[in-house]
Amino acid sequence: MVDLNPQERLQEVLRGFRACVEEARDSFAEGFPPGTNREPAVRRAATGVELSPDGNRPGGDAALRSVREEMGDCRRCKLHERRTHIVFGVGNPRAELMFVGEGPGEDEDRKGEPFVGRAGQLLTEIITRGMGLRRADVYIANVVKCRPPGNRNPEPDEIAACQPFLAKQIDVVSPRVVVALGKFAAQTLLATATPISKLRGRWFDFRGRKLMPTFHPSYLLRNPADKRLVWEDIQLVMGELGLPLPLPLPRSVKPGP
Repeated sequence: MVDLNPQERLQEVLRGFRACVEEARDSFAEGFPPGTNREPAVRRAATGVELSPDGNRPGGDAALRSVREEMGDCRRCKLHERRTHIVFGVGNPRAELMFVGEGPGEDEDRKGEPFVGRAGQLLTEIITRGMGLRRADVYIANVVKCRPPGNRNPEPDEIAACQPFLAKQIDVVSPRVVVALGKFAAQTLLATATPISKLRGRWFDFRGRKLMPTFHPSYLLRNPADKRLVWEDIQLVMGELGLPLPLPLPRSVKPGP
């Protein structure tokens, strides 16, 4: 092995650093920039409240259990007829950040947990690689809690049946920021018929907290080029929560003036 002098060692380190940055930027076209892969034993939330290793504050899930018990073996709409499980929600019951999607798919119905299929894997990538968080740091729920047959769109009466429970989930978790994933989540929470393409990337007030609509991960699976738009939205969320950005946004992806 060649013994390098201090200046040569510094140049070698800088070359390695540049290579890592270029590789990370190249990967952006395929998804979200890699995070730091940090797994702290104790995480400090943006408010300065220290969380336990599983992301929870003591007793924080008792009120959510009460909401779930209130739902019971829910038969308030026709979706109960073919479901396997009610898919209630998962994550930190006192999260700073909450994601709300449309409804469970086949994988979620089988496992009883939201966002565990292909779209869920992409959402996890957004949370971990993009935001540098753990899935356990956030709370994840859906507008409807039972799978629509054939993954069809939820119907108005089905949304209306579940909406009170979603509202209670949001109030109990009391996140600083809600991210509405896709058309049905955004339109339901904001009580609007405005298309998601016109809602995304804008802050809205929702029950005394901030709400950011963005595209649903399942949409991104069909339209991967729009990952850059979701990344722009997620960076706004990170800024609101005081989270550090993992990498500078490439110039080609920066929003216009």
